Amino acid sequence: MKLALAALAVALTLGSFGAPAQKLPWQTSAAPNAPKVVFLYPQQVQVQAGQPYTVEMHFRIANGLHINSHTPLQKSLIGTDLNASAPAGVKITAVQFPAGTPFALAAFPTEKLSVYTGEIVVSMRIVAQRGNHLIQGSLRYQACDMNTCFPPHNVPVAVDVVAQ
Repeated sequence: MKLALAALAVALTLGSFGAPAQKLPWQTSAAPNAPKVVFLYPQQVQVQAGQPYTVEMHFRIANGLHINSHTPLQKSLIGTDLNASAPAGVKITAVQFPAGTPFALAAFPTEKLSVYTGEIVVSMRIVAQRGNHLIQGSLRYQACDMNTCFPPHNVPVAVDVVAQ
């Protein structure tokens, strides 16, 4: 009888090693190298040549993560920024970020952060000459979960501008 109980205990112990680990609430489901932020759209816009146009670029932040806003409340934090180069025939006149949402970590409830979560829209005001143009750049951000901030990262952005 003791041998049967010992065998059962060993089987249960070994069987638990094959079971998937349960994630704690602050852990993300994304793999460590999985994208934390992705550029969703637009991939192409049609504009009137010579007229101002606002390109609304949509980004999605992975569930369970936040990124610092464009204007973080502490100087030591890395703010989100858009680095875009205008090709010949296109002028970028302004870039506008949404307002950040106030956020506090449970460990520091009185220390407020300004963050983005979910989907955000960054607006880029352009004027394009007639023709096809490709605006390329990247959104630089630092993603964090409830315990860890990941190294800063850049997500590529490309928008084809067709001006008629």
